[in-house]
Amino acid sequence: MTDPYKSVPIRSSEITPRHVYLSRRDFMKAAGLATGAALLTACAPSAADLPGDTKPVPVSNATDELGDPVNSYEDITSYNNYYEFTTDKQQVSREARGFTTTPWTVEVGGLVNKPKTFGIEDLLKDFTQEERIYRLRCVEAWSMVIPWEGFTLASLLKAVEPTSDAKYVRFETIYRPEEMPGQKSPFYEWPYQEGLRLDEAMNDLTLLATGLYGEPNVPQNGAPLRLVVPWKYGFKSIKSIVKIELVAEQPATLWNDIAPNEYGFYANVNPDVDHPRWSQASERRIGELNRRPSLLFNGYGEQVAGLYVDLDLTSNY
Repeated sequence: MTDPYKSVPIRSSEITPRHVYLSRRDFMKAAGLATGAALLTACAPSAADLPGDTKPVPVSNATDELGDPVNSYEDITSYNNYYEFTTDKQQVSREARGFTTTPWTVEVGGLVNKPKTFGIEDLLKDFTQEERIYRLRCVEAWSMVIPWEGFTLASLLKAVEPTSDAKYVRFETIYRPEEMPGQKSPFYEWPYQEGLRLDEAMNDLTLLATGLYGEPNVPQNGAPLRLVVPWKYGFKSIKSIVKIELVAEQPATLWNDIAPNEYGFYANVNPDVDHPRWSQASERRIGELNRRPSLLFNGYGEQVAGLYVDLDLTSNY
């Protein structure tokens, strides 16, 4: 039986040309890892918004499991929310130029038996990298389909052996205001923090992404390591992670602390629970003119609905 969590059983070589893709690990080594709250009002981004040294990657017939085509490399890398750089979605790729992604380490600890600090090269070498095509749904009611590459968060957590007291996982973004000008803003409590329940973190859908389109991740998309939780709104998928901590109590998170009535801790995509300032019943796919209905759990209910059978999703939004 095919594993249900794999959105599409598609090889990376079918998305990226063979001469570009080659071997994932060889490519990452050769690249040196160095490559890399407003409503939607703009049209789809254009290649002109890409950094000068970023080359678009051709798209084949790849789709998600619902038959929707992946967004172009230009879409994905030139339209981003990343307030550490700027609040302007179409300027993030420019502001993030030159962001240092190597060397990079990730501290994994807290309520674990085997705490460890991993270099990004260790994460690429020691954990099986695979490609997964996931939908991304922003809380602002726009969406994309993205061919991520990475490894399951569960595999990393198992390696450090959580103790029986661990109930949640806390994540922290790097704090580097000299390279991330948005972190100088007094309106946000930096560094960015996010969290998941341990069972959410251990779900096979939950990915630590190291790349997209068979290439190393780029700064505006959270290089070198970001979280991807496809059934939740995009702000849960924290970028540029430097710390992962197993904890006993629900951790504080940046957006939930700022506006708990607007940004809940769970943040599951739910068309029946509106944001206080706009409807969540529909969304706009970047690159399309018309809106489409939003899907409960972003369409991943078969894999994750069981996590919330005893939870009121209206009050626990």
